[in-house]
Amino acid sequence: MKTSIVKNVANIMIPFIQMFALYIMIFGHISPGGGFAGGSILGASLIMYRFIHGNEETCRKFGFRKLLKLVSFSLIGYGLLKGFVFVASFYGLNEIVPVGNVGTILSGGFIMPLNILVGIVVAITFYFIASLFEEGEIENV
Repeated sequence: MKTSIVKNVANIMIPFIQMFALYIMIFGHISPGGGFAGGSILGASLIMYRFIHGNEETCRKFGFRKLLKLVSFSLIGYGLLKGFVFVASFYGLNEIVPVGNVGTILSGGFIMPLNILVGIVVAITFYFIASLFEEGEIENV
């Protein structure tokens, strides 16, 4: 079923899908989108890569331990950023977090980095769920 035409078309499409997902995550605070929407698109591209290239090649490129470390660091980073914002706002130190100009890419304080971290967590979670449905287990590679 996985012919060379399907593999070639998928290899051309996957980078564009991933770039679109990053665009959705980065510009999510000034346009429709955000971390969850961009992460679900990115997760779909990872799932597409796994279905096209198979388990062995995908595990070499996106190993379970690598992805688990990335999810862990993203969750820790999210917690630290949100904790910093809560503490800074509690003590009246809102000037520390730059807000920027409305409508620009660097507006909204820490919303853009938080969207990126949420997108990473959502993408890898979707990928792990699809791997569990396909294989029944996640291999410790």
